[in-house]
Amino acid sequence: MEEKKQLQPQELLRIPRCVQKWYLLILVLVISSTAQAFDYRAALTKSLLYFESQRSGRLPYNQRVSWRDHSGLTDGLEQGVDLVGGYYDAGDHVKFGLPMAFTVTMLSWSAIEYGEQIAAVGEFEHALEAIKWGTDYLIKAHTHPNVLWAEVGDGDTDHYCWQRPEDMTTSRQAYKIDENNPGSDLAGETAAAMAAASIVFRKSNPHYSHLLLHHAQQLFEFGDKYRGKYDISLGAVKSYYPSVSGYKDELLWAAVWLYKATDRVDYLKYVIDNAHDFGGIGWAMTEFSWDVKYAGVQILLSKLLMEGNHKEHNHILEQYRSKAEHYLCGCLNKSNDDNVERTPGGLLYVRQWNNMQYVSTAAFLLSVYSDYLHSSNQKLHCQRGGIEAQELITFAKAQVNYILGSNPIGMSYLVGYGSKYPSRVHHRGSSIVSYRENKGFIGCTQGYDNWYGRVEPNPNVLVGALVGGPDCQDNFGDQRSNYMQTEACTYNTAPLVGVLAKLHQLERQNLSYYYSSSLISSL
Repeated sequence: MEEKKQLQPQELLRIPRCVQKWYLLILVLVISSTAQAFDYRAALTKSLLYFESQRSGRLPYNQRVSWRDHSGLTDGLEQGVDLVGGYYDAGDHVKFGLPMAFTVTMLSWSAIEYGEQIAAVGEFEHALEAIKWGTDYLIKAHTHPNVLWAEVGDGDTDHYCWQRPEDMTTSRQAYKIDENNPGSDLAGETAAAMAAASIVFRKSNPHYSHLLLHHAQQLFEFGDKYRGKYDISLGAVKSYYPSVSGYKDELLWAAVWLYKATDRVDYLKYVIDNAHDFGGIGWAMTEFSWDVKYAGVQILLSKLLMEGNHKEHNHILEQYRSKAEHYLCGCLNKSNDDNVERTPGGLLYVRQWNNMQYVSTAAFLLSVYSDYLHSSNQKLHCQRGGIEAQELITFAKAQVNYILGSNPIGMSYLVGYGSKYPSRVHHRGSSIVSYRENKGFIGCTQGYDNWYGRVEPNPNVLVGALVGGPDCQDNFGDQRSNYMQTEACTYNTAPLVGVLAKLHQLERQNLSYYYSSSLISSL
Protein backbone atom coordinates (compact mmCIF):
# COMPACT_ATOMS: atom_id res chain seq x y z
CA MET A 1 0.00 0.00 0.00
CA GLU A 2 1.31 3.43 -0.93
CA GLU A 3 2.29 5.52 2.10
CA LYS A 4 0.25 8.72 2.52
CA LYS A 5 2.32 11.87 2.81
CA GLN A 6 1.48 14.75 5.11
CA LEU A 7 1.31 18.12 3.38
CA GLN A 8 4.45 20.10 4.23
CA PRO A 9 4.50 23.92 4.68
CA GLN A 10 6.74 24.46 1.65
CA GLU A 11 4.33 22.44 -0.49
CA LEU A 12 1.49 24.69 0.59
CA LEU A 13 3.13 27.56 -1.29
CA ARG A 14 2.76 25.63 -4.59
CA ILE A 15 -1.02 25.34 -4.10
CA PRO A 16 -3.17 28.02 -5.78
CA ARG A 17 -3.76 30.98 -3.46
CA CYS A 18 -7.53 30.52 -3.20
CA VAL A 19 -7.06 26.89 -2.19
CA GLN A 20 -4.43 27.90 0.36
CA LYS A 21 -6.99 30.10 2.14
CA TRP A 22 -9.57 27.33 2.36
CA TYR A 23 -6.97 24.85 3.53
CA LEU A 24 -5.80 27.18 6.29
CA LEU A 25 -9.35 28.06 7.31
CA ILE A 26 -10.24 24.38 7.69
CA LEU A 27 -6.98 23.77 9.57
CA VAL A 28 -7.67 26.61 11.99
CA LEU A 29 -11.23 25.48 12.62
CA VAL A 30 -10.03 21.95 13.35
CA ILE A 31 -7.34 23.25 15.72
CA SER A 32 -9.82 25.57 17.43
CA SER A 33 -12.41 22.84 17.95
CA THR A 34 -9.75 20.43 19.18
CA ALA A 35 -8.42 22.98 21.67
CA GLN A 36 -11.90 23.67 23.03
CA ALA A 37 -12.07 21.48 26.09
CA PHE A 38 -15.56 22.46 27.15
CA ASP A 39 -18.94 22.80 25.48
CA TYR A 40 -20.20 26.06 26.93
CA ARG A 41 -23.36 25.87 24.85
CA ALA A 42 -24.34 22.54 26.41
CA ALA A 43 -23.50 23.88 29.86
CA LEU A 44 -25.71 26.94 29.23
CA THR A 45 -28.62 24.77 28.11
CA LYS A 46 -28.31 22.60 31.21
CA SER A 47 -28.03 25.63 33.49
CA LEU A 48 -31.37 27.00 32.34
CA LEU A 49 -32.96 23.57 32.67
CA TYR A 50 -32.08 23.53 36.36
CA PHE A 51 -34.57 26.28 37.17
CA GLU A 52 -37.41 24.04 36.02
CA SER A 53 -36.35 21.50 38.66
CA GLN A 54 -36.75 24.17 41.34
CA ARG A 55 -40.22 25.31 40.37
CA SER A 56 -42.95 25.44 42.96
CA GLY A 57 -46.63 25.62 42.05
CA ARG A 58 -48.60 24.25 39.13
CA LEU A 59 -46.16 23.25 36.41
CA PRO A 60 -46.83 24.37 32.83
CA TYR A 61 -47.58 22.13 29.86
CA ASN A 62 -44.09 22.68 28.43
CA GLN A 63 -42.27 21.61 31.62
CA ARG A 64 -39.12 19.82 30.44
CA VAL A 65 -37.98 18.29 33.74
CA SER A 66 -40.28 15.29 33.70
CA TRP A 67 -39.55 13.92 37.19
CA ARG A 68 -41.17 16.96 38.83
CA ASP A 69 -44.91 17.57 39.33
CA HIS A 70 -47.19 20.19 40.90
CA SER A 71 -46.43 21.23 44.49
CA GLY A 72 -47.21 23.91 47.03
CA LEU A 73 -50.65 24.50 45.56
CA THR A 74 -52.09 25.90 48.79
CA ASP A 75 -49.25 28.29 49.59
CA GLY A 76 -50.66 31.45 51.17
CA LEU A 77 -54.12 29.96 51.70
CA GLU A 78 -53.95 30.23 55.50
CA GLN A 79 -53.12 33.93 55.19
CA GLY A 80 -55.75 34.58 52.54
CA VAL A 81 -53.26 35.37 49.75
CA ASP A 82 -52.15 33.52 46.62
CA LEU A 83 -48.50 32.64 47.05
CA VAL A 84 -48.45 29.69 44.67
CA GLY A 85 -45.40 29.55 42.42
CA GLY A 86 -41.84 30.79 42.63
CA TYR A 87 -38.73 28.77 43.33
CA TYR A 88 -37.43 26.51 46.06
CA ASP A 89 -34.01 27.97 46.78
CA ALA A 90 -32.01 24.77 47.16
CA GLY A 91 -32.56 21.17 48.28
CA ASP A 92 -35.47 21.91 50.60
CA HIS A 93 -38.94 23.33 50.07
CA VAL A 94 -38.97 26.71 51.76
CA LYS A 95 -39.49 29.70 49.48
CA PHE A 96 -37.09 32.37 50.77
CA GLY A 97 -37.73 35.78 49.24
CA LEU A 98 -34.23 37.29 49.46
CA PRO A 99 -32.26 34.60 47.58
CA MET A 100 -35.13 34.14 45.13
CA ALA A 101 -35.12 37.83 44.26
CA PHE A 102 -31.33 37.84 43.87
CA THR A 103 -31.62 34.84 41.56
CA VAL A 104 -34.06 36.80 39.38
CA THR A 105 -31.80 39.87 39.41
CA MET A 106 -28.80 37.84 38.24
CA LEU A 107 -30.77 36.00 35.56
CA SER A 108 -32.04 39.37 34.34
CA TRP A 109 -28.58 40.93 34.37
CA SER A 110 -27.33 37.94 32.38
CA ALA A 111 -30.07 38.51 29.81
CA ILE A 112 -29.38 42.27 29.67
CA GLU A 113 -25.63 41.87 29.12
CA TYR A 114 -25.66 38.69 27.03
CA GLY A 115 -29.14 38.42 25.56
CA GLU A 116 -27.84 38.24 21.99
CA GLN A 117 -25.40 35.50 22.89
CA ILE A 118 -28.10 33.53 24.72
CA ALA A 119 -30.44 33.96 21.74
CA ALA A 120 -27.72 32.81 19.33
CA VAL A 121 -27.83 29.33 20.87
CA GLY A 122 -31.64 29.22 20.95
CA GLU A 123 -31.99 29.63 24.72
CA PHE A 124 -33.40 33.12 25.10
CA GLU A 125 -37.00 31.97 25.50
CA HIS A 126 -35.93 29.58 28.23
CA ALA A 127 -34.09 32.43 29.94
CA LEU A 128 -37.23 34.58 29.79
CA GLU A 129 -39.28 31.70 31.20
CA ALA A 130 -36.83 31.29 34.09
CA ILE A 131 -37.03 35.00 34.90
CA LYS A 132 -40.80 35.22 34.55
CA TRP A 133 -41.40 32.20 36.78
CA GLY A 134 -39.69 34.21 39.49
CA THR A 135 -41.21 37.62 38.76
CA ASP A 136 -44.76 36.24 38.50
CA TYR A 137 -44.35 35.07 42.07
CA LEU A 138 -42.76 38.31 43.26
CA ILE A 139 -45.74 40.22 41.87
CA LYS A 140 -48.08 37.96 43.84
CA ALA A 141 -46.00 38.41 46.97
CA HIS A 142 -46.30 42.21 46.75
CA THR A 143 -49.93 42.44 47.82
CA HIS A 144 -49.93 46.09 48.92
CA PRO A 145 -47.53 48.99 48.30
CA ASN A 146 -46.12 48.48 51.79
CA VAL A 147 -46.54 44.72 52.18
CA LEU A 148 -44.24 42.04 50.78
CA TRP A 149 -44.50 38.36 51.64
CA ALA A 150 -40.99 37.28 52.52
CA GLU A 151 -41.15 33.53 53.02
CA VAL A 152 -43.40 30.52 52.64
CA GLY A 153 -42.62 27.49 54.78
CA ASP A 154 -40.65 27.05 57.94
CA GLY A 155 -36.98 26.13 57.72
CA ASP A 156 -36.88 24.25 61.00
CA THR A 157 -39.81 21.91 60.37
CA ASP A 158 -38.85 21.55 56.71
CA HIS A 159 -35.38 20.33 57.61
CA TYR A 160 -36.80 17.64 59.88
CA CYS A 161 -38.39 16.06 56.81
CA TRP A 162 -36.97 14.37 53.72
CA GLN A 163 -39.85 14.43 51.26
CA ARG A 164 -40.58 15.13 47.64
CA PRO A 165 -42.14 18.58 47.17
CA GLU A 166 -45.22 16.87 45.75
CA ASP A 167 -45.73 15.10 49.12
CA MET A 168 -45.08 18.04 51.44
CA THR A 169 -46.64 17.77 54.90
CA THR A 170 -44.54 20.49 56.55
CA SER A 171 -45.76 23.93 57.62
CA ARG A 172 -46.52 26.38 54.82
CA GLN A 173 -46.76 29.33 57.17
CA ALA A 174 -46.14 32.58 55.29
CA TYR A 175 -44.28 35.60 56.67
CA LYS A 176 -44.45 39.21 55.55
CA ILE A 177 -42.75 42.55 55.98
CA ASP A 178 -44.80 45.73 56.32
CA GLU A 179 -44.68 49.19 57.89
CA ASN A 180 -44.51 47.75 61.42
CA ASN A 181 -42.12 44.95 60.49
CA PRO A 182 -39.76 46.52 57.97
CA GLY A 183 -37.32 44.75 55.70
CA SER A 184 -35.48 47.26 53.53
CA ASP A 185 -33.00 44.61 52.37
CA LEU A 186 -35.73 42.30 51.07
CA ALA A 187 -37.77 45.16 49.59
CA GLY A 188 -34.64 46.57 47.95
CA GLU A 189 -33.55 43.28 46.41
CA THR A 190 -37.05 42.56 45.16
CA ALA A 191 -37.22 46.05 43.66
CA ALA A 192 -33.87 45.44 41.96
CA ALA A 193 -35.10 42.12 40.56
CA MET A 194 -38.27 43.65 39.15
CA ALA A 195 -36.49 46.69 37.72
CA ALA A 196 -33.86 44.53 36.03
CA ALA A 197 -36.53 42.16 34.69
CA SER A 198 -38.53 45.13 33.37
CA ILE A 199 -35.56 45.94 31.12
CA VAL A 200 -35.48 42.36 29.84
CA PHE A 201 -39.20 42.34 28.94
CA ARG A 202 -39.32 45.89 27.59
CA LYS A 203 -39.50 44.84 23.92
CA SER A 204 -41.11 41.42 24.05
CA ASN A 205 -43.80 42.22 26.63
CA PRO A 206 -44.08 45.98 27.27
CA HIS A 207 -47.22 45.70 29.42
CA TYR A 208 -45.54 43.19 31.72
CA SER A 209 -42.40 45.32 31.78
CA HIS A 210 -44.45 48.33 32.91
CA LEU A 211 -46.13 46.25 35.61
CA LEU A 212 -42.78 45.09 36.95
CA LEU A 213 -41.46 48.63 37.00
CA HIS A 214 -44.52 49.84 38.89
CA HIS A 215 -43.97 47.20 41.59
CA ALA A 216 -40.23 47.95 41.69
CA GLN A 217 -40.81 51.65 42.31
CA GLN A 218 -43.36 50.99 45.05
CA LEU A 219 -41.08 48.49 46.78
CA PHE A 220 -38.13 50.85 46.68
CA GLU A 221 -40.20 53.63 48.23
CA PHE A 222 -41.46 51.22 50.89
CA GLY A 223 -37.98 49.94 51.72
CA ASP A 224 -36.50 53.42 51.86
CA LYS A 225 -39.26 54.97 53.95
CA TYR A 226 -39.61 52.15 56.50
CA ARG A 227 -36.03 51.16 57.15
CA GLY A 228 -34.92 48.04 58.95
CA LYS A 229 -33.41 44.59 58.50
CA TYR A 230 -35.86 41.90 57.52
CA ASP A 231 -34.24 39.27 59.73
CA ILE A 232 -34.96 41.41 62.79
CA SER A 233 -38.61 41.67 61.82
CA LEU A 234 -38.84 38.00 60.86
CA GLY A 235 -37.01 35.67 63.19
CA ALA A 236 -37.85 32.68 60.97
CA VAL A 237 -35.23 33.66 58.39
CA LYS A 238 -32.40 34.35 60.81
CA SER A 239 -30.94 30.84 60.81
CA TYR A 240 -31.05 30.53 57.02
CA TYR A 241 -30.70 33.84 55.15
CA PRO A 242 -29.74 36.53 57.67
CA SER A 243 -28.92 39.94 56.24
CA VAL A 244 -25.41 40.25 57.63
CA SER A 245 -24.52 43.21 55.41
CA GLY A 246 -27.62 45.14 56.46
CA TYR A 247 -30.00 46.86 54.08
CA LYS A 248 -28.05 49.84 52.76
CA ASP A 249 -26.38 47.88 49.97
CA GLU A 250 -29.78 46.65 48.75
CA LEU A 251 -31.20 50.18 48.70
CA LEU A 252 -28.26 51.36 46.59
CA TRP A 253 -28.62 48.24 44.41
CA ALA A 254 -32.33 48.90 43.85
CA ALA A 255 -31.72 52.57 43.03
CA VAL A 256 -29.07 51.68 40.45
CA TRP A 257 -31.36 49.21 38.71
CA LEU A 258 -34.26 51.65 38.81
CA TYR A 259 -32.05 54.28 37.23
CA LYS A 260 -31.09 51.82 34.49
CA ALA A 261 -34.76 50.98 33.95
CA THR A 262 -36.14 54.53 33.97
CA ASP A 263 -33.30 57.02 33.32
CA ARG A 264 -34.81 59.08 36.13
CA VAL A 265 -32.17 61.34 37.61
CA ASP A 266 -33.58 61.10 41.13
CA TYR A 267 -32.50 57.45 41.34
CA LEU A 268 -28.98 58.35 40.26
CA LYS A 269 -28.99 61.21 42.74
CA TYR A 270 -29.93 58.70 45.45
CA VAL A 271 -26.81 56.58 44.91
CA ILE A 272 -24.64 59.70 44.67
CA ASP A 273 -26.06 61.40 47.76
CA ASN A 274 -25.96 58.21 49.84
CA ALA A 275 -22.62 56.97 48.52
CA HIS A 276 -20.79 57.66 51.76
CA ASP A 277 -23.45 57.09 54.42
CA PHE A 278 -24.61 53.80 52.86
CA GLY A 279 -21.08 52.42 52.40
CA GLY A 280 -21.12 52.46 48.62
CA ILE A 281 -17.74 54.18 48.45
CA GLY A 282 -16.60 52.95 51.84
CA TRP A 283 -16.91 49.19 51.73
CA ALA A 284 -14.17 47.40 49.79
CA MET A 285 -15.48 43.88 49.28
CA THR A 286 -14.05 40.52 48.27
CA GLU A 287 -17.41 38.81 47.73
CA PHE A 288 -20.67 39.40 45.87
CA SER A 289 -23.68 37.36 46.90
CA TRP A 290 -27.38 37.21 47.79
CA ASP A 291 -26.45 39.07 50.98
CA VAL A 292 -23.70 41.50 49.92
CA LYS A 293 -24.45 43.68 46.87
CA TYR A 294 -21.78 46.37 47.14
CA ALA A 295 -19.51 44.98 44.39
CA GLY A 296 -22.45 44.81 41.98
CA VAL A 297 -23.43 48.40 42.74
CA GLN A 298 -19.85 49.57 42.31
CA ILE A 299 -19.40 47.81 38.97
CA LEU A 300 -22.65 49.13 37.51
CA LEU A 301 -21.73 52.67 38.52
CA SER A 302 -18.23 52.22 37.10
CA LYS A 303 -19.89 51.64 33.74
CA LEU A 304 -21.66 54.99 34.04
CA LEU A 305 -18.31 56.63 34.69
CA MET A 306 -16.74 54.95 31.65
CA GLU A 307 -19.60 56.08 29.43
CA GLY A 308 -18.82 59.69 30.40
CA ASN A 309 -22.39 60.95 30.51
CA HIS A 310 -22.44 62.10 34.12
CA LYS A 311 -19.34 64.22 34.50
CA GLU A 312 -20.92 66.32 37.24
CA HIS A 313 -20.83 63.18 39.41
CA ASN A 314 -17.38 61.98 38.37
CA HIS A 315 -15.84 62.57 41.79
CA ILE A 316 -18.25 60.13 43.46
CA LEU A 317 -18.38 57.71 40.53
CA GLU A 318 -14.60 57.45 40.56
CA GLN A 319 -14.75 56.40 44.21
CA TYR A 320 -17.34 53.74 43.34
CA ARG A 321 -15.01 52.54 40.58
CA SER A 322 -12.08 52.40 42.98
CA LYS A 323 -14.04 50.00 45.22
CA ALA A 324 -15.20 47.95 42.21
CA GLU A 325 -11.60 47.54 41.10
CA HIS A 326 -10.58 46.55 44.62
CA TYR A 327 -12.95 43.60 44.30
CA LEU A 328 -11.74 42.66 40.82
CA CYS A 329 -8.05 43.05 41.66
CA GLY A 330 -8.57 40.85 44.70
CA CYS A 331 -10.09 38.14 42.52
CA LEU A 332 -7.18 38.38 40.09
CA ASN A 333 -4.59 38.24 42.89
CA LYS A 334 -3.31 41.68 41.82
CA SER A 335 -3.79 43.41 45.15
CA ASN A 336 -1.00 43.90 47.65
CA ASP A 337 -3.08 43.28 50.73
CA ASP A 338 -6.58 41.88 50.09
CA ASN A 339 -6.56 39.04 47.57
CA VAL A 340 -9.22 36.34 47.51
CA GLU A 341 -7.78 33.00 48.56
CA ARG A 342 -7.45 30.20 46.01
CA THR A 343 -7.33 26.46 46.26
CA PRO A 344 -4.17 24.69 45.01
CA GLY A 345 -6.14 23.98 41.82
CA GLY A 346 -6.82 27.70 41.28
CA LEU A 347 -10.44 28.04 42.42
CA LEU A 348 -11.44 31.23 44.23
CA TYR A 349 -12.17 30.28 47.81
CA VAL A 350 -14.23 32.55 50.08
CA ARG A 351 -15.73 30.20 52.66
CA GLN A 352 -16.45 26.58 53.42
CA TRP A 353 -20.21 26.46 52.94
CA ASN A 354 -21.39 26.65 49.34
CA ASN A 355 -18.26 28.34 48.04
CA MET A 356 -19.30 28.02 44.40
CA GLN A 357 -21.83 30.83 44.79
CA TYR A 358 -18.93 33.27 45.16
CA VAL A 359 -17.09 31.73 42.21
CA SER A 360 -20.01 32.10 39.81
CA THR A 361 -20.73 35.69 40.83
CA ALA A 362 -17.04 36.58 40.53
CA ALA A 363 -16.86 35.04 37.06
CA PHE A 364 -19.89 37.08 36.03
CA LEU A 365 -18.57 40.40 37.36
CA LEU A 366 -15.16 39.79 35.80
CA SER A 367 -16.84 39.03 32.50
CA VAL A 368 -19.04 42.13 32.38
CA TYR A 369 -16.25 44.41 33.59
CA SER A 370 -14.00 43.01 30.89
CA ASP A 371 -16.63 44.05 28.37
CA TYR A 372 -16.91 47.52 29.92
CA LEU A 373 -13.13 47.99 29.74
CA HIS A 374 -13.00 46.77 26.17
CA SER A 375 -15.82 49.08 25.05
CA SER A 376 -14.20 52.12 26.65
CA ASN A 377 -10.65 51.12 25.68
CA GLN A 378 -9.52 51.26 29.31
CA LYS A 379 -7.57 49.10 31.75
CA LEU A 380 -8.24 47.79 35.22
CA HIS A 381 -6.06 49.62 37.73
CA CYS A 382 -4.58 47.36 40.43
CA GLN A 383 -1.85 47.89 42.98
CA ARG A 384 0.36 45.59 40.93
CA GLY A 385 -0.19 47.47 37.68
CA GLY A 386 -2.64 47.96 34.84
CA ILE A 387 -4.63 44.93 33.68
CA GLU A 388 -5.99 44.51 30.15
CA ALA A 389 -9.62 43.56 29.61
CA GLN A 390 -8.55 40.22 28.16
CA GLU A 391 -6.99 39.12 31.45
CA LEU A 392 -10.32 39.47 33.25
CA ILE A 393 -12.26 37.27 30.85
CA THR A 394 -9.37 34.79 30.74
CA PHE A 395 -9.54 34.38 34.50
CA ALA A 396 -13.35 34.16 34.45
CA LYS A 397 -12.98 31.40 31.88
CA ALA A 398 -10.49 29.58 34.09
CA GLN A 399 -12.99 29.63 36.96
CA VAL A 400 -15.76 28.30 34.73
CA ASN A 401 -13.45 25.63 33.37
CA TYR A 402 -12.67 24.54 36.92
CA ILE A 403 -16.42 24.25 37.53
CA LEU A 404 -16.85 22.16 34.39
CA GLY A 405 -14.06 19.71 35.21
CA SER A 406 -10.63 21.30 34.81
CA ASN A 407 -9.66 20.63 38.42
CA PRO A 408 -7.46 18.21 40.37
CA ILE A 409 -10.13 15.51 40.68
CA GLY A 410 -11.66 15.95 37.22
CA MET A 411 -15.10 16.57 38.68
CA SER A 412 -17.72 18.71 36.95
CA TYR A 413 -19.55 20.61 39.66
CA LEU A 414 -22.34 21.42 37.21
CA VAL A 415 -24.62 18.42 37.62
CA GLY A 416 -25.35 16.54 34.40
CA TYR A 417 -22.43 18.07 32.53
CA GLY A 418 -19.51 15.88 31.50
CA SER A 419 -18.87 12.26 32.42
CA LYS A 420 -18.14 12.79 36.12
CA TYR A 421 -20.36 14.98 38.28
CA PRO A 422 -21.94 14.77 41.76
CA SER A 423 -24.47 11.94 41.81
CA ARG A 424 -25.68 12.25 45.41
CA VAL A 425 -26.76 15.88 45.46
CA HIS A 426 -28.32 17.03 48.74
CA HIS A 427 -31.77 17.58 47.24
CA ARG A 428 -35.01 16.03 48.38
CA GLY A 429 -36.83 15.75 45.06
CA SER A 430 -33.77 14.54 43.18
CA SER A 431 -32.92 11.85 45.74
CA ILE A 432 -36.35 10.17 45.93
CA VAL A 433 -38.15 8.21 43.22
CA SER A 434 -40.07 10.54 40.91
CA TYR A 435 -43.67 11.30 41.85
CA ARG A 436 -44.65 10.71 38.25
CA GLU A 437 -43.16 7.23 38.44
CA ASN A 438 -44.48 6.33 41.87
CA LYS A 439 -47.34 8.39 43.31
CA GLY A 440 -47.36 6.44 46.57
CA PHE A 441 -47.09 8.87 49.48
CA ILE A 442 -43.66 9.15 51.08
CA GLY A 443 -43.86 10.55 54.59
CA CYS A 444 -41.63 12.91 56.49
CA THR A 445 -39.39 10.38 58.23
CA GLN A 446 -39.94 7.69 55.61
CA GLY A 447 -37.80 9.71 53.21
CA TYR A 448 -34.97 9.78 55.72
CA ASP A 449 -35.32 6.07 56.46
CA ASN A 450 -35.56 4.82 52.88
CA TRP A 451 -33.86 7.41 50.67
CA TYR A 452 -31.58 9.87 52.44
CA GLY A 453 -28.98 7.33 53.53
CA ARG A 454 -28.78 5.38 50.28
CA VAL A 455 -25.32 4.97 48.81
CA GLU A 456 -26.75 4.70 45.29
CA PRO A 457 -26.84 7.80 43.06
CA ASN A 458 -29.95 9.97 43.11
CA PRO A 459 -32.68 8.48 40.89
CA ASN A 460 -33.31 11.91 39.30
CA VAL A 461 -30.40 13.91 37.91
CA LEU A 462 -30.60 17.58 38.94
CA VAL A 463 -29.30 18.80 35.58
CA GLY A 464 -27.70 22.24 35.58
CA ALA A 465 -27.35 22.55 39.35
CA LEU A 466 -24.10 24.10 40.55
CA VAL A 467 -23.29 22.42 43.86
CA GLY A 468 -21.38 23.96 46.76
CA GLY A 469 -18.10 22.55 45.48
CA PRO A 470 -14.77 21.47 46.95
CA ASP A 471 -12.97 22.53 50.11
CA CYS A 472 -9.89 24.74 50.30
CA GLN A 473 -7.68 21.83 49.20
CA ASP A 474 -9.82 20.86 46.17
CA ASN A 475 -11.27 17.87 48.02
CA PHE A 476 -14.91 16.94 47.48
CA GLY A 477 -17.11 14.34 49.16
CA ASP A 478 -20.01 13.18 47.01
CA GLN A 479 -22.34 12.26 49.86
CA ARG A 480 -25.92 13.37 50.27
CA SER A 481 -25.27 14.24 53.91
CA ASN A 482 -22.39 16.57 52.93
CA TYR A 483 -24.71 19.52 52.38
CA MET A 484 -21.95 22.14 52.53
CA GLN A 485 -20.52 20.70 49.33
CA THR A 486 -23.32 18.80 47.58
CA GLU A 487 -26.29 21.14 47.97
CA ALA A 488 -27.04 23.40 45.00
CA CYS A 489 -28.82 26.76 45.03
CA THR A 490 -30.59 28.82 42.39
CA TYR A 491 -28.28 31.78 42.99
CA ASN A 492 -25.24 29.58 42.24
CA THR A 493 -26.38 28.83 38.71
CA ALA A 494 -28.02 32.16 37.80
CA PRO A 495 -24.79 34.16 37.21
CA LEU A 496 -23.35 31.29 35.16
CA VAL A 497 -26.01 31.76 32.49
CA GLY A 498 -24.48 35.01 31.26
CA VAL A 499 -20.86 33.90 31.56
CA LEU A 500 -21.45 30.66 29.66
CA ALA A 501 -23.16 32.57 26.86
CA LYS A 502 -20.20 34.94 26.65
CA LEU A 503 -17.64 32.13 26.65
CA HIS A 504 -19.51 30.25 23.95
CA GLN A 505 -19.46 33.36 21.80
CA LEU A 506 -15.72 33.79 22.29
CA GLU A 507 -14.99 30.16 21.52
CA ARG A 508 -17.15 29.74 18.45
CA GLN A 509 -16.95 33.20 16.92
CA ASN A 510 -14.04 35.31 18.06
CA LEU A 511 -11.31 32.71 18.35
CA SER A 512 -12.03 30.88 15.12
CA TYR A 513 -12.67 34.09 13.23
CA TYR A 514 -9.67 36.04 14.44
CA TYR A 515 -7.20 33.18 14.16
CA SER A 516 -8.34 32.31 10.65
CA SER A 517 -8.36 35.97 9.59
CA SER A 518 -4.83 36.60 10.83
CA LEU A 519 -3.44 33.51 9.13
CA ILE A 520 -5.20 34.09 5.85
CA SER A 521 -4.23 37.76 5.73
CA SER A 522 -0.59 36.79 6.15
CA LEU A 523 -0.59 34.85 2.86
